[in-house]
Amino acid sequence: MTTRTDLGLRFCFAAITTLLIALSALAQQEKMDTPRPTFHFQLAPIAEPAQSSQQGQAKPKEQKAPEEKAETAAPATSNDRLFFALPNFLTLENADQVPPLTTKQKFAVVTRSSFDYIQVPWYAFLAGISQAENSEPGYGQGAAGYGKRFGAAAADGTIENYWTSAILPSLFHQDPRFFQSGKGGFWRRTGYAMSRIVVTRSDAGTSQFNVSEVFGSAIAAGISTYSYHPHADKTLSNTASVWGSQIGYDTVTIVLKEFWPDIRRKITHKRSEPVP
Repeated sequence: MTTRTDLGLRFCFAAITTLLIALSALAQQEKMDTPRPTFHFQLAPIAEPAQSSQQGQAKPKEQKAPEEKAETAAPATSNDRLFFALPNFLTLENADQVPPLTTKQKFAVVTRSSFDYIQVPWYAFLAGISQAENSEPGYGQGAAGYGKRFGAAAADGTIENYWTSAILPSLFHQDPRFFQSGKGGFWRRTGYAMSRIVVTRSDAGTSQFNVSEVFGSAIAAGISTYSYHPHADKTLSNTASVWGSQIGYDTVTIVLKEFWPDIRRKITHKRSEPVP
């Protein structure tokens, strides 16, 4: 009974810690994103009938321009699912120039994918593999051990998603989305996808070191290892092993995201529509 209570408290502590950091990052970023009030002073122009009539005819054309841009703008996120199941909302295809995500959008899309209905059977599958391999023996076996492994898998995935795709991208102004290349042969596209682990796009559209992925996964590994995982696994070497496993898993996932649109089109026998 004491062990279960202690494990539950550790789960709550890890969740509350991540939530508090996420809320503070969100509040700080919203303050930075809030535009300051500006005041414009304009002198009254001299009344000239010819010029005023020309300006009056030019105004409707200027008002139509933003509407035309809005119609051709690419969506900020997608509704795609990897293998028609796993959320793939942060992957964009044929989208070289898209507006950056706001802090609110980053947290919203991560929350949507982290608590998607498919995550329950996915974490149940991962817990089953861990149970069969008897990884982290401190959890034990039976229904109790399986429940602990399921909770740990769900917490690990959720904490990492928030740190790598919401919290640090908001603090460092990085874009958490994956932009599919779709150019070149197999090895070139594979190399491009693998490089996205260490290279990412900033909110300004420039390439920079992927602080969010590298350090976000490290922070998530430290939180999970030293909070609710078995006491015997709370070591620096195990934390590094979990960090490396998360980096490897994310690398494989990104490579799948690069080729998934091609696989999907072959399965559904549909061609990609031309971008306007």
